[in-house]
Amino acid sequence: MFEVFVTRKIPEEGLKLLKKYCEVYVNPCDRILTKNEIISNLKDRDGLLCLLTDKIDRDVIFSNPRLKAISNYAAGYDNIDIKAATERKIPVTNTPDVLTETTSELAWALLFAVARRIVEGDRFTRDGKFRGWAPLLMLGQDISGKALGIIGAGRIGTAFALKSKGFNMKVLYVSRRRNEILEKELNAKKVDLHTLLKNADFVSLHVPLTSETRHLIGEKELRMMKRNAVLVNTSRGAVIDEKALVKALKKRWIFGAGLDVYENEPEINRELIKLDNVVLEPHIGSATMETRTRMAVMAAENLIISLEGKKSKNCVNPEVFSKN
Repeated sequence: MFEVFVTRKIPEEGLKLLKKYCEVYVNPCDRILTKNEIISNLKDRDGLLCLLTDKIDRDVIFSNPRLKAISNYAAGYDNIDIKAATERKIPVTNTPDVLTETTSELAWALLFAVARRIVEGDRFTRDGKFRGWAPLLMLGQDISGKALGIIGAGRIGTAFALKSKGFNMKVLYVSRRRNEILEKELNAKKVDLHTLLKNADFVSLHVPLTSETRHLIGEKELRMMKRNAVLVNTSRGAVIDEKALVKALKKRWIFGAGLDVYENEPEINRELIKLDNVVLEPHIGSATMETRTRMAVMAAENLIISLEGKKSKNCVNPEVFSKN
């Protein structure tokens, strides 16, 4: 029977499935483990089921000669040294698709919250400042008929864009490839990044974190955006230069921002917290009971398949199965 380590408790359905095929040890602490703790708990175990908050670097991967498979409980996998895993012929899997709709819904929630100043208005009302309707009270931004910019038209970016149908928006997108679905369904237009930033009223980020996308949105890009623009990020925090964003929000280069992820997560720039024109969420893009459960089952299935020496359809480094 395979022995596996799960770095933090996941929904029970995933653990039940794992226990049918493996001896399972779950981190009993409801917190992120240190690197040394992961290495210690992983010793002499065959499989690892980790979270996006776990940094699975070369040291971790090479610490256990017995390690055969890594399953990431997330769609993104920038927390894992894929090169090191591939070098050791260890398949790495993720949980794509299952969280697509849920994350795209959260992006829309952030867009609305910023555009209509929902969080700010809630705080204002709870503080007893509401004295009745007023012509200039909490003026926000209209959404219908505006220009929507999608940076990264993959699964989540596509799902997010398609949800704009009811608002009759002009859709612009930045992507390596043409997105025929968006062009057919929304008459969307593929443009370069600068064109999108200059013309979009709402900009939503849906790119993976890579060397190319790190600080994709910096001071230069923020200065290009409209003064009434709203920036939403549900991808990875480091896609935005957080210091530049603070400056843009303070100086009102843009109307506001909605963030579910942060550059140095879980740390958040203290200046961001002080600002009223940004909505901050605790990385809950996939946080619904249904989606997190489906993720747990998929992560368990991925790990079991990989441990059995088979290639999961969610393997991100399929070259490990090459005979060469």
